[in-house]
Amino acid sequence: MVHRRELDGTELIFGNQGALWGNAMTWWDHDTGSVWSQPLGEAIAGPRKGATLALLPSTLTTREAWRAEHPGTLALDAPGGRAGFDLGNMVIVVDFGDEAAAYPVTDLRTNGVTNDRVPGADIAVLVDPTDEERWAVFSRRLDDRTVTLETRAGEIVDLETGTVWDPVRGIGRRGPLSGEILDLLPGFTAFADDFSTFWPAGRLVVRDPDRAGVEPGS
Repeated sequence: MVHRRELDGTELIFGNQGALWGNAMTWWDHDTGSVWSQPLGEAIAGPRKGATLALLPSTLTTREAWRAEHPGTLALDAPGGRAGFDLGNMVIVVDFGDEAAAYPVTDLRTNGVTNDRVPGADIAVLVDPTDEERWAVFSRRLDDRTVTLETRAGEIVDLETGTVWDPVRGIGRRGPLSGEILDLLPGFTAFADDFSTFWPAGRLVVRDPDRAGVEPGS
């Protein structure tokens, strides 16, 4: 996950605190020494305890999948082995403060898009049907309408108009809403076993494959 490191107009500088909290890394900020939880983006000890950083859209994917969409990307060439993260063992977490939900990647790969409602937002969580290593969380609101997405014949299509949507950028490719853009929302990956540690009241959402346009949060 990626957090904005500006808080109340102050740009914070962080370092790795070196200890785990809830099986996840912690940071410390250089000016107050407060300790922060990586998954929550929240100070858990020190003068800033209780402060929270804004979450930004980000993704965990393979280098190959990223380069296919962003061929001009430069990366640090440093010694190291292949990362041990397997996206198939993870959930995609959406945290809206008042509610958090987790969507298993294996379920999305098998059953397609999950349309959901969380406090203040209608969202769609999906895995690219052409590349199971790419995923995204989009708002389903477009001005005065809400679309319901599904996977159909290897494409992302909305049920209301039949428009085909780009699964990575959220742009309408073909159909009545061609050129419209779905807002990309913050979401991040976590190990399924760790979800309840940080969000004990959160929902684990698994789509019913027999219901098109299912709304788990309705």
